[in-house]
Amino acid sequence: MSKHKDDDDDFSLFSAEFSGIKKLTQDSILLSTKNTKKKQFNQVAIVADLETEHFSDGFEPLLAEQGPVRYCRDDAGKYLLKQLRRGDFSPEIILDLHGLTQLEAKRELGALIACCKKEGLYCCSVLHGIGTYVLKKQVPLWLAQHPNILAFHQAPLEFGGRGALLVLIELEDWQIKREFEK
Repeated sequence: MSKHKDDDDDFSLFSAEFSGIKKLTQDSILLSTKNTKKKQFNQVAIVADLETEHFSDGFEPLLAEQGPVRYCRDDAGKYLLKQLRRGDFSPEIILDLHGLTQLEAKRELGALIACCKKEGLYCCSVLHGIGTYVLKKQVPLWLAQHPNILAFHQAPLEFGGRGALLVLIELEDWQIKREFEK
């Protein structure tokens, strides 16, 4: 009996608090979407195709089979891998690929590399996760094919561990000088 009375008291208190409230009217704005979506989609598709031209699913570069995932371009310093492993570089931008398909992940990866080149970002992190191992396997293969990637290594625990990579992007000389002047 007392529980039923408490429920009635709660309902009366609630009703008293919200007694003078009126329902809001909803504004409706109708936009014409006939031509704008098609133009926008075409532009996005063209940019995505340009960014992913370096990534092939058929080519598998030779990566180390033992130990953590790692890669260093031939003309890059071998000390870079050790620095990446130790976490000497902290990522300036992070890309999270969780929940994306392979095609979406490939496009986002291409966009990340283009963004890093444009903004002069030397180190980035790619969170691919572990999940079903599809992106964990493919992302290093795609990165190793791109000409602007100097090196990458499995991220230290503070940056994602086995589910992430730290990536070093090759920058132009004028971008490197600007970074050291800061």
